[in-house]
Amino acid sequence: MRSYRAALVGLFGSPVDENPTGVMEEAAFAAAGLDYRYMTCLVSPPDLPAAMAAVRALHLRGVNLTIPHKVAAVAHVDELSRAARLIGAINVVVNEGGRLRGDNTDGKGFLASLADAGVEVAGTAVTVLGAGGAARAIGVECALAGASLVRIVNRDPARGRALAGLLAEATPARAEYLPWTGTAPVPVGTDILVNATCVGLAPDTQTRPDIGYDGITAAMAVCDVVLNDPDSRFLAAAEARGARTVNGLGMLARQGALNFTAWTGVDAPLAVMEAVLRREFGIA
Repeated sequence: MRSYRAALVGLFGSPVDENPTGVMEEAAFAAAGLDYRYMTCLVSPPDLPAAMAAVRALHLRGVNLTIPHKVAAVAHVDELSRAARLIGAINVVVNEGGRLRGDNTDGKGFLASLADAGVEVAGTAVTVLGAGGAARAIGVECALAGASLVRIVNRDPARGRALAGLLAEATPARAEYLPWTGTAPVPVGTDILVNATCVGLAPDTQTRPDIGYDGITAAMAVCDVVLNDPDSRFLAAAEARGARTVNGLGMLARQGALNFTAWTGVDAPLAVMEAVLRREFGIA
């Protein structure tokens, strides 16, 4: 007898109205011929416990977590990946027969986008601007992937030192905190420079991090997690100095592909997902 019940996944966050993840994942499900539905759900912080309980009660296959739930959702899952434990935040949950497993694919998506661009992380010196959720995910995954040194540049000394300390204690990489007062210099010897701040995010697309751009060299790979404009002012300044650049669109598509496979067990149609994101962001 034919089953009429689709597998359900979704997104919990606040706000969620402008989040394109559902459009991307729905296109991927259709391309793969899978009977899955993606629900974009507005969940306020007080309602997160009930929403996570509903994942079990409604037999959802899994969910994504976005702002402001990535940290709080950790308390509502049964198991965490190693990276998620170190990062202290999750962006994806997989429901395995009522047991919820949390992971963080932001940093993994970042590494995959670097690999697509031919950038090797092992043995490199990575400089990360910022110490928030994206910076934590990227810093942890780079350290676990074999970066020899991870520098954290942040305006808040407590957050910056905390992240550098975590990396130094819990991963094989050396790590250090560099203060960010005024215009932060790009550390000499940096191989990979990452803007993991929200500077340049819409609607403030004409802004860029306040750093010493003359310190960027052609030997560097320069990356931006901001994805609303692949030609961000940050990346444009780096490209003008001969650096190889990697934008945030690939990171979003790659982490979405990892989530797709975690839920379905099927290889994700990455080209479809990237094409949908380019259309959604009006990128030719």
